Amino acid sequence: MSAGSRGFRERRVCVLRCRFCAQVLSARGMKAVLLADTDVDLFSTDIPPTDAVDFIGRCYFTEICKCKLKDIACLKCGNIVGYHVIVPCCSCLLSCNNGHFWMFHSQAVYDINRLDSTGTNFLLWGNLPEIEENTDEDMLDVSAEECIR
Repeated sequence: MSAGSRGFRERRVCVLRCRFCAQVLSARGMKAVLLADTDVDLFSTDIPPTDAVDFIGRCYFTEICKCKLKDIACLKCGNIVGYHVIVPCCSCLLSCNNGHFWMFHSQAVYDINRLDSTGTNFLLWGNLPEIEENTDEDMLDVSAEECIR
């Protein structure tokens, strides 16, 4: 196992919430950095957050690389919270990446570290199931108002 993959497996899993309305955007978040500019802090996830965000605006390309991107907005409040890498460029695909293509701006979301099944240790990516159901009501803290909608 390479040092890069070992580091990925030891990263903490977090719940990502919209900074504007506190809506849960993902229960499988991770702190990340932009491959094309490592000074930019982000959050990412590997599973499309289809129940929490939707695409907004047109696709665009960055100046730093040739990835094709499209902004995503919170379904509850409408604020732009990040973007989806629609088509990654060759340079980004060839660099060390975690396979996450749903990115969240650190100014638009906040994170809460998840705990493992014991409730005492942080949940790490290496211990996270590949596919996970988001049915834990305590973790998502869905309000009665949201259930009625």
